[in-house]
Amino acid sequence: MTKAGPTGAATETRRPVAPLPRRRGIELALILLAVLLSVYGYCHVGLARTGTVPPGAAGYGAGLGVLALLAHIAVRIRAPCAEPLLLPIGVLLNGLGLVLIYRLDLETPGDRAAPTQLVWSTLGVGLFIVVVLLLRDHRVLQRYAYVSVVAALGLLMLPILFPAVNGARIWVRVAGFSIQPGEFAKVLLAVFFAAYLAANRGALAYAGRRVWFVQLPTGRVLGPIVAIWLISVGVLVLERDLGTSLLFFGLFVVLLYVATGRTGWIAVGLLLAVLGAVAVGWLEPHVHSRVEDWMDPFATIRAGQGPNQLAQSLFAFAAGGILGAGLGLGHSILIGFAAKSDFILATAGEELGLAGLSAIFLLYGLLVERGYRAGLALRDPFGQLLAVGLASIVALQVFVIAGGVTGLIPLTGMAMPFLAQGGSSVVTNWAITALLIRLSDSARRQDERQERYERYEQYGARVAP
Repeated sequence: MTKAGPTGAATETRRPVAPLPRRRGIELALILLAVLLSVYGYCHVGLARTGTVPPGAAGYGAGLGVLALLAHIAVRIRAPCAEPLLLPIGVLLNGLGLVLIYRLDLETPGDRAAPTQLVWSTLGVGLFIVVVLLLRDHRVLQRYAYVSVVAALGLLMLPILFPAVNGARIWVRVAGFSIQPGEFAKVLLAVFFAAYLAANRGALAYAGRRVWFVQLPTGRVLGPIVAIWLISVGVLVLERDLGTSLLFFGLFVVLLYVATGRTGWIAVGLLLAVLGAVAVGWLEPHVHSRVEDWMDPFATIRAGQGPNQLAQSLFAFAAGGILGAGLGLGHSILIGFAAKSDFILATAGEELGLAGLSAIFLLYGLLVERGYRAGLALRDPFGQLLAVGLASIVALQVFVIAGGVTGLIPLTGMAMPFLAQGGSSVVTNWAITALLIRLSDSARRQDERQERYERYEQYGARVAP
């Protein structure tokens, strides 16, 4: 006969704490949906342009599906507690990007970018798998903070040795092979900023003197990170890569705010960004021309020179309306040489309409939100800052690019994450996704261990910790 009272309560608590749900089945189902949507878009383009299903549709679907499945298996093995939305969002955005690039390839038979983009996507997924399998604990990266910053500065300086392309020195071209080192440098700088700020967050928040509404840390603490930031931004200004400069500045300010909790840094950051943008816009001819186009995008039409790229982009968005013209039925190729890279969002806006464009922005929003959620759930300062930094890279990049092609801010010449043509960009974004998956897995494992510990503290040895 079971006794009542405390003994009976103890009997109820002898069962071990149930582990948190892994949700890998949800991830697999969403990946399947992402692959099917991408294959549907690919077939729709062929039907719209030629009236037949493209001959490579089966190979495209099989290739994308195999890559996604391998990535899913890696996550299932090494990060079973990870957020289930991150990988499917990456697969869907990458698949949609391949569809849009293939659609624009049909207008430029001599410039086929989709096959090359598929190769880069394969390399990106390969790097994703390597990171997920080999990086058991994200805190290992904290040991290599200074190695990361040296490598980042080296990558940023490398394009200075090569000729400018479209007015900017951001490419390294050797024997027909080209990469954009700044794409890889942004992840390395995020690791350095997170590690340094995590180690000095107390001194940054409470030491030093207060000037107006900002608590300024001592120069010994703030000096090294400001010096690294100024060097990186200065190099990018020399290379005329102002989009990445703006990205690095935003990343620096966001992480400084998160590390210190001082809202004054946001105000200071916005003020310095505006002053820097005005100064560079007046002093740098390449940037000044973009500012003039932004202020009056239809000036070339009134001058009888035809629409420029920004005007064509605005026409494409207007032609898309609410539901779009349909995949393969737009005319955004008129934008020119950057239609597959800087302005690929205009193709999405014209052919998918406001509804499709909103869905794309929601996917990016979910990706960023899940990164921030992982940062909030982590208990170590480095992991918190790294998760916020990586998610902020995606958020800032989307804002800068979308703002440029819609006329909200001047053009900066960056690649839309996963969507646009650019091998370095797609590989880097897969690496960011892998790191976010590792961080989200660590966050949920910490929650599970905390729950077990609390149950153990409450009931003692009667519950397995």
